[in-house]
Amino acid sequence: MTAPVFVVEDGALRVGTVTLDGSEGRHAVSVRRLRVGEEIVLTDGAGTGAYGTVAAVEGKDRLDVTVTEVRTEPAPSPAITVVQALPKGDRGELAVETMTETGVDTVVPWQAARCITQWKGERGARALAKWRATAREAGKQSRRLRFPEVTGPMTDKQIAALLADADFAAVLHEEGSEPLATAPLPADGRIVLVVGPEGGVSPEELAAFAAAGAKPYRLGRTVLRTSTAGTAATALLLGRTGRWS
Repeated sequence: MTAPVFVVEDGALRVGTVTLDGSEGRHAVSVRRLRVGEEIVLTDGAGTGAYGTVAAVEGKDRLDVTVTEVRTEPAPSPAITVVQALPKGDRGELAVETMTETGVDTVVPWQAARCITQWKGERGARALAKWRATAREAGKQSRRLRFPEVTGPMTDKQIAALLADADFAAVLHEEGSEPLATAPLPADGRIVLVVGPEGGVSPEELAAFAAAGAKPYRLGRTVLRTSTAGTAATALLLGRTGRWS
């Protein structure tokens, strides 16, 4: 079994003794019950990891780690961004969780025209905070050193600009004439994929995104929920681009 991952502040990673305390220390000591001699990985969530073993445990929320190696992973390429329409209930966190575990690099919340869920005021701020916390926890669970960025919600105009700047841009759509499995993909750069709501992407949105260079593609013969389509598409793209090889 691979060593568990815990998050530390940026700049705290170094060879030698590093202290893990606070909420992460509490989770390591009181929940995971790590003991002296067990392997552990510390990360800043931005690509750097420190590898070592537990040297000492103090109380319920503090342990010292003897770090023997620090290394930084290069940013993945091509990077994969998923524009995720807001699902109902807690399906948004499910989408973020599974996309993070799969390997997505950026998630962009999108309140599409046909979304039932609305992010407004404090409710929107709380929902965004949940998405970001979910990405962090799923990043730790899946042993990632580089956690995905969850941006603030974007408008159609902002998403169109994102698509126009991409090296490959696509909208998942059940009526797409081409399968995503055979689309020509770039060897590097950025891939941006739009996942619509349960009610589908509106004709006006499709037209705006097409004008920005995003063609509609289908995943397969079945129609997936908005909360699972992004994960399936991310897995397909990671396999096709060689990032999973």
